[in-house]
Amino acid sequence: MAAKSLSELFVEELRDMYDGENRLTKALPKMARAAEHPELQAAFTSHLKETERQIARLEQVFRAVGEEPRGKKCDGIIGIVEEGKTAMEELDGAVLDAALIAGAQKVEHYEIASYGTLAYFAGLLRNDRAKSLLGETLEEEKAADRKLNDIAKSRVNRDALLSAGMEEEGNGTSRSRGGTGARRGASSGRRRSTSRAARGRKR
Repeated sequence: MAAKSLSELFVEELRDMYDGENRLTKALPKMARAAEHPELQAAFTSHLKETERQIARLEQVFRAVGEEPRGKKCDGIIGIVEEGKTAMEELDGAVLDAALIAGAQKVEHYEIASYGTLAYFAGLLRNDRAKSLLGETLEEEKAADRKLNDIAKSRVNRDALLSAGMEEEGNGTSRSRGGTGARRGASSGRRRSTSRAARGRKR
């Protein structure tokens, strides 16, 4: 049913986030297992516990506005989670870690926008309890985004860059060796031909 008032829109947005957060409780353990960097593994595991608390907090908000906790398909989170699944299938090592952080930060930015809007709506609707609960979650999401940013900048992105550089260097070295061998073979062939010609003239 389409929302016809701000209060109805508020509930619809609550349901969107309730579904999204529940989906993340299934995605985060997979991301933690796939991550290589210990600090990133710990960040995903820690955020899983935080997400579970945020779900409980959303349930309190539902009760504060007289609604039953119920989700509505969150297409935004679904799309980002699917991107993460593809990355886990196709990438590995530091490059996968960089992709996992990028995906997790997309989620955080979605959540920051959503919780910021919900907290503002709650204020307009004069529901201070809901505004406080949503504001608490909003600050947690901002902190999670900063944490991911720190991990990316301190180690992961640099490791991903270096691993790509080493692969390129390895490929370049192989090509270079092949080229040198070919040149040496051609040079040896020319020397043998010259030697045979000289012997022929002597006879």
